[in-house]
This record gives sequence, C-alpha cells and structure tokens, in this order.
Amino acid sequence: MIYPITAYGTPLLRKVSDEIAPDMQELPQIIENMFETMYKSDGVGLAAPQVGKSIRLFVIDASEMSDEDENLKGFKKVFINAQMEEQWGELWSFNEGCLSLPDIREDVKRNSDIKITYFDENWVKHTENFNGIKARIIQHEYDHLEGKLFIDHISALKKRLIKGKLNAIEKGKVHTSYRLNVYKK
Repeated sequence: MIYPITAYGTPLLRKVSDEIAPDMQELPQIIENMFETMYKSDGVGLAAPQVGKSIRLFVIDASEMSDEDENLKGFKKVFINAQMEEQWGELWSFNEGCLSLPDIREDVKRNSDIKITYFDENWVKHTENFNGIKARIIQHEYDHLEGKLFIDHISALKKRLIKGKLNAIEKGKVHTSYRLNVYKK
C-alpha cells in the first residue's frame, strides 16, 4: 500500500516520535508499505512521520545513488528506535530535498561521521558508524524522528527567501508525482 506523504505544516512533523514495542503486530507491513511509498515517490529515505505515523522508524535505500558514490551500492536498511550516539568530523554542505517539502532544495551542512544505535527489521540491535553520504541520509531521516526538518539547518535569510514556497506547500498549492497529505487547520 502506498501512503500519502505528510506535507510541511502538519504538526506531526514537529513532534518527537514514540518508541516502537517489539510486539507491534503491524510493523512488518508498515515497513513494506514505507519502502513501496519511498520508491513510488522517488526518495532514497523515508521516516514514519512523513507517512503520518509518529513512531521511531525510517527506511533507506540509496542504491540508486551508487553511480555517484560506489559505497551506496546495496545500501538498503531499516532503522527502528534509532538513537544518535555521536556526530563528528568535517561539516560539509550538500544540496538536500525532502518529500514533505516538495520543490525546495537547499545546501545543508552536516557532520561527515556519525555513530547510531538502532534495531533492524528482525529486532537485531546494531551500533554502527557511518560516514559521507550514508551519514547524511541517516541524519536527515533521523531528524524527522526528532521533529526536525532539513530547513531547520539553513540560515534565517534562506528561510525568508523560501517562505512563499513553504506557504504554498502548507496550502497544498504544489504539484507532486505522489499523493501529498496537507494539514487541514
């Protein structure tokens, strides 16, 4: 099942997500649906809040970016109840976008290296270090679990410059190739 993407302006996107219990019956189906939604929307990562679920879950499949970075070949993972342990290294800029903020792309500075603890889809616990694009994608998706968006990492001036686009997204006046769920106030 393909979920609609939660649009900017929806309060759920600004909420810290809840932990997932290991006995959550519908979790395997949610994971499958999130991958299907991400592929249909041409994303490389998708967090549960982006599909209207306030749970600590995100999925990544950056394999399609392996032309640009060979390390991304086969980089497909499920992150359950992730906790960022550490961020370090060079702050570097990369142009980011987000399915919840269609038509907006901005250069965002993030750390080059991270350490994160998470459970995979089989409830196996991992503590791993990631760097480069992998670390960036994980940080972007992890931010969603913490109620943050990539635009929170840009300057006040840049935010003012995109205010019109943000207002258009909040009102649903944006075209996407995927279903967008706009918050009704």
